[in-house]
Amino acid sequence: MTSSTTPEAPLTPPPSSNQSSVAMIARQAIVNAQQVVVGYELFNRSRSGAAHTAATDVILVFTALSHAGTEELVGKKLIFVNCTHESLSGGHLELVDPEKMVLEIPPLGHTAAEEVATRMPILAGLRERGFHLAFNHTVLQSAYAPWLPLADYIKLDLSVLAPDQLAVLISYAGRNSQAELIAEKVETAQQYDMVSSQGVQLFQGYWFARPALVETKLLTPTQASIIELINQVRKQASTDDIEETLKKDAGLAFNLMRLINSAGFGLKREVTSFRQAVMLMGLKKLFRWAALLLTAARSGGTPSSVGQTAVERGRLMELLALQTLPPEDADQAFVVGIFSLLDVMLSMPMESAIGLLNVPEPVAAALLRREGFLGDLLTLAEACESSDDAVFDRTANLLHLTSQQINLAHLQALAWADHMVD
Repeated sequence: MTSSTTPEAPLTPPPSSNQSSVAMIARQAIVNAQQVVVGYELFNRSRSGAAHTAATDVILVFTALSHAGTEELVGKKLIFVNCTHESLSGGHLELVDPEKMVLEIPPLGHTAAEEVATRMPILAGLRERGFHLAFNHTVLQSAYAPWLPLADYIKLDLSVLAPDQLAVLISYAGRNSQAELIAEKVETAQQYDMVSSQGVQLFQGYWFARPALVETKLLTPTQASIIELINQVRKQASTDDIEETLKKDAGLAFNLMRLINSAGFGLKREVTSFRQAVMLMGLKKLFRWAALLLTAARSGGTPSSVGQTAVERGRLMELLALQTLPPEDADQAFVVGIFSLLDVMLSMPMESAIGLLNVPEPVAAALLRREGFLGDLLTLAEACESSDDAVFDRTANLLHLTSQQINLAHLQALAWADHMVD
């Protein structure tokens, strides 16, 4: 454990609400000489241009990471993200598969002479961890000489560099670095011909593709749940206790499963239970992830009734499944229950909502078509909520459960969920 996870006085959670968080991200393709897309530069369009900060970097990286592997955002291409120097030392980068990420490092302006050496250890450390680093043409200036060997990519902005400057910079970069050159803001065929004839192999600009706006979806957990998770990790709580907290907030549950099964996280196998997710992520990464969620959480309001219903439904289904299934299988019943209202929480069709997650076929069949044992459990849980006696009796008989078993489990689920909000 790092010092950031040692026990301290517990944080005090303010009231907050589960909400669907919509982030508007623009992506612009970076292509090679054959016009094959090799990566996408991402821009946060949910903020004003003047509001580029370490916090917005964190939220952009988190959103991009959670959507890595989904074709509508980046697919399996490289992700190029602009960074502030402050965000480069942030813990959010510990959640990223470095091989997927290109960090675009800003120049230092008039402080370059004093700051280049100071920033060097952070940049070198990122490169050693496997991150790709990109710089603009200023890295070719003498003041930045220590940084030049770290450059995987150097971006040449055709809107500010004259043709004679470009020729000099391209020649110098070819002799003095191993970096691949990217001509950006390529807007005409003449510009493309000019830089490609001088050996540039990667391109970005309106001549190839304009930035395309992509609406991404995440759930914002309650701040109370995030802070409870942070306090548990700082106290090095048991896996059981941490799993319990995750199960009590639909936003936490959704975001964790979304993240850990994303291409950006880099796992080779699918994770289908919260216990698995906690054990595979480990306390250090779990702390970083929770702290990152807290950065993006919205305050104010009361606990969402939809999120509360999802939690109650998941717990009820888990308790009923435990009547006949071992605990590891009953966990899938909880997953179905807590994700059964994703379409409402994310304001999208259920098929699209669960498309954001890697769920096993029985879970998908239950959520989409109410099929199989899990589908019957979900139908029964919904009947409990709506007091539909006909459906209740039919599914109870189908599952060989008595009214007494179901009613007791329902009361236990309500009490369990209420305790979470208190």
